[in-house]
Amino acid sequence: MNKEDEKKFMEKIKRAGDSENYETSWDEKGLPTSKKKTEIKKGKISKSRGARFELKVRRNLEEKGRYVDKWNNNVDLEENKLIIAKKKYNPFKKAMTLGTGFPDFIAFKKIYGGTYSIIGVESKINGTLSKIEKEKCKWYLENEVFSEIWIAKQKKVGRKIEVEYVDFREKYMK
Repeated sequence: MNKEDEKKFMEKIKRAGDSENYETSWDEKGLPTSKKKTEIKKGKISKSRGARFELKVRRNLEEKGRYVDKWNNNVDLEENKLIIAKKKYNPFKKAMTLGTGFPDFIAFKKIYGGTYSIIGVESKINGTLSKIEKEKCKWYLENEVFSEIWIAKQKKVGRKIEVEYVDFREKYMK
């Protein structure tokens, strides 16, 4: 072990002993990983805010006359194909999380006769997509999986939070 790695390892051990400020877990190799308790709390708050916003987006789409469902697929950009989204297991709650696909929702609306509008909706509180998410959206549109992809973002009107939709094509594919 070189000096730099030894220094990092000793810093991890020092944090592991500070139970007031850090929460420590041990990986499969037996190495400690420490996280600040304040950062853990921020993460929990952010996750719950995101879940509440997703629910608000779903209700808003249903009010607009669309049939909404969770999208359980994802895009493998390396293999250039649609795949089933991985399920996440929480060993503490002994629960499996479904619906971890991208985008969050698929929404249908009957236009006339047997014609439907099928859109993908991704919920983002700040309305910003990552580089990988942008590539996935482009793949969906190029392969005609969705006719449109909307990005739902939060818009504050006074103290009230409303949902604003941005069309992916208009924002990123000019």
